[in-house]
Amino acid sequence: MDFRWEIISEYLPFFMRGLGYTILASLIGFLIGALIGLVIGMGKSLSNPILRLPFIWYVNIFRGTPLLVQIFLIHFAVMPIFIKPPEPLISLIVALALNSAAYIAEIFRAGINSIDKGQREAAYSLGMSHAQVLRHVVLPQAFKRMIPPLGNEFIVLVKDSSLGAVIAAPELFYWGRVAVGAYSRVWEPYLAVAVLYFVVCLVLSYVQSFLERKYATDDQRKKPKKNLRRTRGTAGH
Repeated sequence: MDFRWEIISEYLPFFMRGLGYTILASLIGFLIGALIGLVIGMGKSLSNPILRLPFIWYVNIFRGTPLLVQIFLIHFAVMPIFIKPPEPLISLIVALALNSAAYIAEIFRAGINSIDKGQREAAYSLGMSHAQVLRHVVLPQAFKRMIPPLGNEFIVLVKDSSLGAVIAAPELFYWGRVAVGAYSRVWEPYLAVAVLYFVVCLVLSYVQSFLERKYATDDQRKKPKKNLRRTRGTAGH
């Protein structure tokens, strides 16, 4: 089978435009998800079980249902309430943000709980408020430990953004499907799309490794590296 390079060259501008939207949607979704995830992670750390329950179920629902189903519900059921007709790219960003918030919440919760309680007690003894302890003592240390899983989460989000093609969000994979439909050729468009995803994720992996080395804590330098993966099961209580 002949490989038709002209298909890639013709659609390369569209692929690059789609790649830009892919990165943009993933980045905005990640940042919004991080803000929501911080609130949820702190909510799951509350001592009152009744106040903790809504945050627990938020995580359980978004981690326990497929992202594709969430995208359909958000685009066809939720977004029409606010935007008519719904904008596919905005729907994709909202879905990525809400979904990633559930995973990031667990990352924040685990990172906050990993800090020695003695440091918090020492800060309280100095007269610091709870907010000051979180801001000046807990979060700066926890953030360094959260870099590997947060980096993994962003890489996963970049790849998951390809699901936006099912609602015609103009991201990278969408333009791959357009090229396939135009030429009835699968190999060239999808291979080009796969290579672009691979390059972006490879660059992000190197950036993550650099940040890990730069901000590594003393105990992280002593311990052997572990392969931290995004957990796709439902969250525990």
